[in-house]
Amino acid sequence: MISRNTKNILVVSFGFLFLFTAYGGLQSLQSSLNYEDGMGVISLSVIYGTIILSSMFLPPIMIKNLGCKWTIFVSMACYISYSFGNLFPGWASLITTSAILGLGGSTLWSAKCTYLTVSGNAQAEKDNKKGQDIINQYFGIFFLIFQSSAVWGNLMSSLIFRQDSNVAEIPEENLRYCGAALCDENFTTSGNITLPEQNLVNILMGCYIGVGVLAMALIGIFLDNIDGQAAQEFRKNKGNESFCTTFLATFRRLKDKRQLILIPLTMYSGFEQSFLAGEYTKNYVTCALGIHFVGFVMICFGAVNSLSSYIFGRLAQYTGRIALFCLAAVINLSSVLALLFWRPHPDQLPVFFVFPALWGVADAVWQTQTNALYGTLFSNHKEAAFANYRMWESLGFVIAFAYSTFICLSTKLYILIAVLVLSMVTYLWVEYNEYKHPTAPVKVIANVAEKQSFKDTPESANIIAQTNL
Repeated sequence: MISRNTKNILVVSFGFLFLFTAYGGLQSLQSSLNYEDGMGVISLSVIYGTIILSSMFLPPIMIKNLGCKWTIFVSMACYISYSFGNLFPGWASLITTSAILGLGGSTLWSAKCTYLTVSGNAQAEKDNKKGQDIINQYFGIFFLIFQSSAVWGNLMSSLIFRQDSNVAEIPEENLRYCGAALCDENFTTSGNITLPEQNLVNILMGCYIGVGVLAMALIGIFLDNIDGQAAQEFRKNKGNESFCTTFLATFRRLKDKRQLILIPLTMYSGFEQSFLAGEYTKNYVTCALGIHFVGFVMICFGAVNSLSSYIFGRLAQYTGRIALFCLAAVINLSSVLALLFWRPHPDQLPVFFVFPALWGVADAVWQTQTNALYGTLFSNHKEAAFANYRMWESLGFVIAFAYSTFICLSTKLYILIAVLVLSMVTYLWVEYNEYKHPTAPVKVIANVAEKQSFKDTPESANIIAQTNL
């Protein structure tokens, strides 16, 4: 019999699985499906730019007023709007729905991370275990289920686009421009792109909207409102905490030296994800194989990423975080160096799947362990800390998508290497500091009488919020 906390983690995980089956598939296709004037990539930049701005103030306000459950529910509606925007793609529809999605993106992830951290600490208290071990396991379970969305979303697009009769053979002379070997300003990979029929695109968007609505229903009906009482009390006493105080909560976290030093690592998560979704799919897969292969290649990434996330979530308690982060860094560095010299060709079909598989292993570490690291280091300031996480990760996305159409692919790969090296240096410093000055574990107060006696202390709001389980 699974515990109540584990049941809630499964509900959140499957809710995100359904939601990102739609959004993940759309993100993988944007650089190819809406390639004219860079419209698709620019829409992604708007998404993550809006996430940066909204992360400055929106997550703490929404989570404290609505609680994690209803913040997740409302945020999911924002994601669904992007599928509607792609039904009638144009600058107005895509940019507007991208901005709406960005508003929901900052609150969705902050609420999810807060929910998992609170549940993990509560379960650890019940089982008399270390909080960081349970948090690691919960993030591993979440990413096992969530990352498989790349499989289903891309499988959906691949099966639908295979019905297309417009698939054209890519000329041999155009293949030399694929990959990072050449950089010719007079040639773009859009010359190798043949768009699928519009009715097939509409069918795909309809499917994506359907699974998004299913995600909202799952969260609304089955997820426990673990901090509902705390949110209700906050609304009653919100006069005691000014808007300015809440607004500045995200930036006050930067006074913590650890939060500041983790910025490069957090930004790298955005860089590496945007490279696979925006650059690899367009400059390697679509350029050499065609857009109908994008889904199959990303399925490989999603499957490996999902399985690796669960394994690393379990493995972390035996190996520690440092070994896993170093493994991910070596895999990414090796892959980037290989991509610098590889000239993709349709005859090398298996190789197109090797890189996403390796990327999936590394990304599993970046996602599970960075989230767990934040949950462990900043457990008493979860909302603001995870708002920082989403803000800096999104800045990585924005920068990568912003220069996507202006510089050569080889330059982008060198930038990725530089950010990776900086990330690892700063991360190791944080681990050294944590070794010298360990973060005190969170004490969960479960007794009602104890809650009452603890009520007037400065830490009470944070701790009581973790015990409404």
